Amino acid sequence: MKEIIASILVAGTLIAGTVMLTRNSKEHTAGADENNVTIVDGKQIVEINAKGGYQPRKSVAQAGIPTILRFDTSGTFDCSASVRVPSMNISKTLPQTGSTDIDIGSQNVATLQGTCGMGMYPFEVEFKS
Repeated sequence: MKEIIASILVAGTLIAGTVMLTRNSKEHTAGADENNVTIVDGKQIVEINAKGGYQPRKSVAQAGIPTILRFDTSGTFDCSASVRVPSMNISKTLPQTGSTDIDIGSQNVATLQGTCGMGMYPFEVEFKS
């Protein structure tokens, strides 16, 4: 009887933990202004993970600095392996695993929007002064 009670308590704890992790993960994915932008040798690098969508979905970068979008993949087999930025006429297929840089030059104050190849997974980079 003690073993059954212990099993129920362990299962309840695991379920509660899973629910909390899922909730926190959804909040994290939906969050904006991630710390994914760095400046190296005068170029701004915006790092975006591509797998099951793009994380973060919104990035904030500085306007007027040469910018590189760096897409990181790790076993990506879905449509997020195909990146599109229609306003810049960019369409790029990413490797299943690896890092791909797309040089977008210096941007003015604006919001650059992109999607996966099917248009299901959006992302954006807001350029501020």
